[in-house]
Amino acid sequence: MNPWQQREGNANPMGVQWLTEEQAYNFSIYAKNATAMHLLFFRQGSYQTPSQQFTLDPIENRTGRIWHIRIASTDLAGASYYAYQADGPFAPDQGFRYDPQKLLLDPYAHGVLFPPNYSRHLCSQSGSTMGIAPLGALPPTEPNEYDWSGDKKPRHQHDLIIYEMHVRGFTQSPSSGVDESLRGTYSGVIEKIPYLKELGVTAVELLPVHQYDPEEGNYWGYMTLSFFSPHHAYSQHPETCDQLNEFRDMVKALHQAGIEVILDVVYNHTSESDENGPTYSFRGLDNSTYYLLGQNKGKYLNDSGTGNVFNTADRHVRRLVVESLRFWVEEMHVDGFRFDLASIFTRNRDGSIDLEDPPIISAITSDPAFADIRLIAEAWDISAYQLGMSFPGVTWKQWNGQYRDTLRRWVRGESHQVPDLITRLYGSDDLFPDRLPNVYHAYQSVNFITAHDGFCLYDLVSYNQKRNLANGNNNTDGTNNNLSWNHGWEGDENVPSEILALRKQQIKNFFCLLMVSNGTPMLVMGDEFCKTQGGNNNPYNQDNATSWLDWERREQFPDMFRFFKHMIAFRKNHPSLSRSRFWREDVRWYGVGPNVDYAPHSRSLAFYLDGESENDDDLYVMINSYWEPLDFAIQEGQDGQWLRVVDTAQASPDDIAEQGQEAPISHRQYVVAARSVVILKRTRSPIHD
Repeated sequence: MNPWQQREGNANPMGVQWLTEEQAYNFSIYAKNATAMHLLFFRQGSYQTPSQQFTLDPIENRTGRIWHIRIASTDLAGASYYAYQADGPFAPDQGFRYDPQKLLLDPYAHGVLFPPNYSRHLCSQSGSTMGIAPLGALPPTEPNEYDWSGDKKPRHQHDLIIYEMHVRGFTQSPSSGVDESLRGTYSGVIEKIPYLKELGVTAVELLPVHQYDPEEGNYWGYMTLSFFSPHHAYSQHPETCDQLNEFRDMVKALHQAGIEVILDVVYNHTSESDENGPTYSFRGLDNSTYYLLGQNKGKYLNDSGTGNVFNTADRHVRRLVVESLRFWVEEMHVDGFRFDLASIFTRNRDGSIDLEDPPIISAITSDPAFADIRLIAEAWDISAYQLGMSFPGVTWKQWNGQYRDTLRRWVRGESHQVPDLITRLYGSDDLFPDRLPNVYHAYQSVNFITAHDGFCLYDLVSYNQKRNLANGNNNTDGTNNNLSWNHGWEGDENVPSEILALRKQQIKNFFCLLMVSNGTPMLVMGDEFCKTQGGNNNPYNQDNATSWLDWERREQFPDMFRFFKHMIAFRKNHPSLSRSRFWREDVRWYGVGPNVDYAPHSRSLAFYLDGESENDDDLYVMINSYWEPLDFAIQEGQDGQWLRVVDTAQASPDDIAEQGQEAPISHRQYVVAARSVVILKRTRSPIHD
């Protein structure tokens, strides 16, 4: 036992640590410019007045820029929660916003309590926030180590199918069939694992589960308050701050089902927003360290579009981000991260862009804890678009927005699209080239048609215009350029049967092309049975039926669920489609005849994929986005060799055949109906080593 540390506390680790041998807590917090630091404790149910308060000595309880103290549990008189108050200059024009009346949440807290009188509004005003600010939960004095025995992290390759989903929205609707006590929770997700297995997805990408401010109004969760705590409202008992193990139960159960867990994480800004936002953590601890400030230091840079930008160019902020990621990997067993607005990681202190070696990207990429962890970038923000080679995370996967836009243009029948479609199907080697000095992989392109942000897939084929009035922004929020098409009938009411049939065919076209593209595919929860958001393409604040998954749609569109399920199985059964490398000499491109028609008016394409190198079948794909049928001459093989797997123009169940039930094609001519996709396969004899 170190007597100095026993008396003064230790600067490491950050946050609060229970020391069993000493029966004491060690507290450590960064506040470079604070002149005094106070640590307050609160008992359960009594939040207006602290039960204990300690003032840290700036000599004895400080090392460098870190304040620390060690307190015996017997001195806490049964307290369960804690917060800080920091003294220092309040000089916004110099970047300082200290206010000793504000209770401040420990950025490293692993559990957050919102008192019954919590008020974001009052935390944004002058005056004391006693009883109205969030508090950190003390770890238990008798820690019960979580039983991870038997947990084995799945690791998918060619069969990686990402399913983007919202923990609450997935089961919150009564139509989910989940018990009311479990709806919208981590446990509710567990209840639906059999469904995920039936669909065939192999990874879930969870919209943010970091603790966010329940009064900020961001249902999606993109306004993080604490980077170390699972969101309390997704647990069965949010009032007890006991969500850690419930989250772990979910991860363990998903792993047992062979499903990876990827978290959508938001390290580019926080819920404290701009200069008018609340002071309840980072701003009151060290505003000029945690945030990028403008030339007028009283204002925040806002490249995130949400009020502030987290200053990951600072080494302490960088440490917090890396330790947060390590916590989720080592203590929560997650398998990967999708970084929201990752281009902000390239910002220097002055807001300029560093594309050579941004420290935060280097710190994450080089950390051995993340050597086998999926790192996925949304490689843009409101002022920078760094998709592909320009993003400095060379080994990271990236959401491919150009794939999304090309496929939307193609399926709705735009001209001038054949060259771009070839590039996107091939794996987007224009963005991720496999040439020196940086050799990229095809799987680094995360291909998607829809995401949480924008129209869902059914609305993409049902609305020409967004309908966002419910968001309260006079329909000004959300993109105006959806690349959507309503197929002659706006909306989802009283849709003529022929319009609905065409919409369903177009949805099948989208998903079919996604599943035959080289790269990593991602779909969004509910797209597999025509989820609708009523034309809202930005329901970020809609914690209601607009965003909740309506499971009755599965009963309404069983044919669509069947198509998605079998199309996913088809991709997983054919490793030739999704490769570590590009298809190269194994692919040959055709049109309706032997040559690709690159003319601006062309709306047809075919390709042959040789499966021999992957010990797989050969595939032949014919694509027609024209509004009339086209007669394709199959350019490979002999009469009678090909079997039809998919024809999106056919009604279910003839639109897709289960494995072993494919229909033989007698001749090497096939009329591909208007706006449809056909997939053929030629079975090869297995190749043995």
